[in-house]
Amino acid sequence: MTAVDLIERKRDGGRLSTAEIGWLIKNYTNGSVTDYQMSAMLMAAFIRGLDQAELTAWTDAMLYSGELLDLSAIKAPKLDKHSTGGVGDKVSIPLAPMVAACGIAVPMMSGRGLGHTGGTLDKLETIPGFKTNLDPDTFSRVLSQTGLVLAGQSKTLVPADRMLYALRDATGTVPSIPLIASSIMSKKLAEDLDGLVLDVKVGGGAFMETHDQALELAAILVSIGRTYDLNVVALLTNMDTPLGREVGNANEIAESIAVLAGGGPEDLVEITLALGSEMLQLAGLAKNDAEARQLLRAAIDSGAAMQKFAEVIEAQGGDPGVLEHPGLLPKARYQEDLPAPRGGYVTVCDALNIGMAAMRLGAGRERKEDLIDPAVGITIVAKLGERVDEGQPLARISFNDEGRLAMARPLLKRAFHIATIPAARPPLILGEVRS
Repeated sequence: MTAVDLIERKRDGGRLSTAEIGWLIKNYTNGSVTDYQMSAMLMAAFIRGLDQAELTAWTDAMLYSGELLDLSAIKAPKLDKHSTGGVGDKVSIPLAPMVAACGIAVPMMSGRGLGHTGGTLDKLETIPGFKTNLDPDTFSRVLSQTGLVLAGQSKTLVPADRMLYALRDATGTVPSIPLIASSIMSKKLAEDLDGLVLDVKVGGGAFMETHDQALELAAILVSIGRTYDLNVVALLTNMDTPLGREVGNANEIAESIAVLAGGGPEDLVEITLALGSEMLQLAGLAKNDAEARQLLRAAIDSGAAMQKFAEVIEAQGGDPGVLEHPGLLPKARYQEDLPAPRGGYVTVCDALNIGMAAMRLGAGRERKEDLIDPAVGITIVAKLGERVDEGQPLARISFNDEGRLAMARPLLKRAFHIATIPAARPPLILGEVRS
């Protein structure tokens, strides 16, 4: 068995056995299979797909590529939430403290940015001192201590996915349904969960651009959960336009803090409440959506959700003072407004172009070794459906490099369309799949 043999067979439309996939993942994790060989395999899998047996074997091989968490000592229901990736999607950051304040233990294992979509870990690391690289013992200790942990894969916990995640981002193989499904579920199955809520993004700014693609991914994710006796709920949510008003890293943390303080943009708050409601109901802590939302609102109004975020920031080495003083977050040296070319209504606020513009500024990665600039980003001043006058800012660009600004500016200009008649706002939640 050699990597080249397996690459050629998958390239030519053949299938790989469970043993062959296990060998491939094991030897990539230990370094015997190189990055360039695995890149070729990822592209072959992207083009040819993985059948159900291959997908199960791929997920299982990644899951058992390292240690698994044992959280049996934690008596509270253990649930997590995961998003397939979007522009301005910072929901995990306010959501996790909110549901943890309601009595759910949240062992949230997140990822870094992929292409034009942001990553929860990159955002959290803009908090001064905040550490997301935790070994399994520290991960479990923080969860026991606070009821919440916000971290990435350690070197020993699902290491295959940690390595493949970065490689997919740099090889154009991110929007593959089987690769996305195996990546998400291997991480979540390693967390010893009682339930999982998924946010499957749909639209131009998502990896699943059509409703049918998103529905297929959601069904596969739920079916993998069923195979492992894990209760999974997937909501399909709109990603044609960015979520919230901030796109970047530090600025998305500031917007998340605003939600925990009882503010924040309406669309961001609604998606956060919808996903939180599913988590509380799945955990048995609420009978219905109305009761769940009441509990979540109470966690915000009482300050319990903000306090929970402060506790986990401190437990993971960060400065909780950022919650009262967001000015402690990294700040770009320069700002430039994008003016409206005419008066009217914003009928297009395109997530993909805005996400690509933010990446060009340095908020995302084009190669796996690229460094993130935590301070740069885009503030959407005029959202979809809002009226603007000629010359009024559509967006505010925060930047540190004139050359990067020059690359981002044309993308941002293409992101907005102004018309004399307002367009109907599409629904935020487009469907659901349940176990």
